[in-house]
Amino acid sequence: MAKRQTFTNAQDGQWLKIDFLSGVELMPLAQPVPDGSIHRARLNAGTTIPVHTHPADEYVFVLSGTVETGGIRCERGTFWCTPAGTRQGPHVAVTDVELLTVRLGAMGPFGDNAG
Repeated sequence: MAKRQTFTNAQDGQWLKIDFLSGVELMPLAQPVPDGSIHRARLNAGTTIPVHTHPADEYVFVLSGTVETGGIRCERGTFWCTPAGTRQGPHVAVTDVELLTVRLGAMGPFGDNAG
């Protein structure tokens, strides 16, 4: 963790495209633990993040839009948590979506390799 207080404004952050997840962009905000991530995620309407697992707990808050995860419709203001090793998804962006995600460890496998 940084040794001083840090701030990231929406207009100042840098969005990164994810090569293996078309339609997904991430804005890293902090690394709370080694290999972990606090980030904003944007998904274009129609984007699907395939079934996957993370070897660490993950917490997600829907900032805007609507996403379905594992068949559950999640709209603005929805919060969910997924324990480490839990098979989750797919996540399907019903509309353009922005999420705030806290992952307390490494990313983990996607698709056929997911738990």
